[in-house]
Amino acid sequence: MTLTVGEARQGGWTVLRVRGELDLVSSPEVRREVHAAVAAGHREVVLDLSDVLFCDSSGVGVLIAARRLLHSCGGRLRLVLPDRGPAEGSHVNRVLGALGVRRLFDVYADASSATGDEPEALPA
Repeated sequence: MTLTVGEARQGGWTVLRVRGELDLVSSPEVRREVHAAVAAGHREVVLDLSDVLFCDSSGVGVLIAARRLLHSCGGRLRLVLPDRGPAEGSHVNRVLGALGVRRLFDVYADASSATGDEPEALPA
């Protein structure tokens, strides 16, 4: 399965909707999209991972690098990771939890709550 990344603006946020498998082959595409958003001056980024069916360690590395990049330029990164569903986002949620890095991220159930100004992050 191929990976696609779509970009949208929602309020002051740039929402990057990632679909497919986030692995060694496809993770550079997500890295490019995050870097392009930051280069364009967008400092508030949501990575919507609802439709990511698989994520390996290189995908996790890209998420951590994106967090580091946005923090270094005074920005914010939020992840959309539904906590249930047959494959929709739940795989990435489990991987981040198993690796002990989920607590590094502000995680939301959907893009609407992630782009709101109220802190509604899901518990780790």
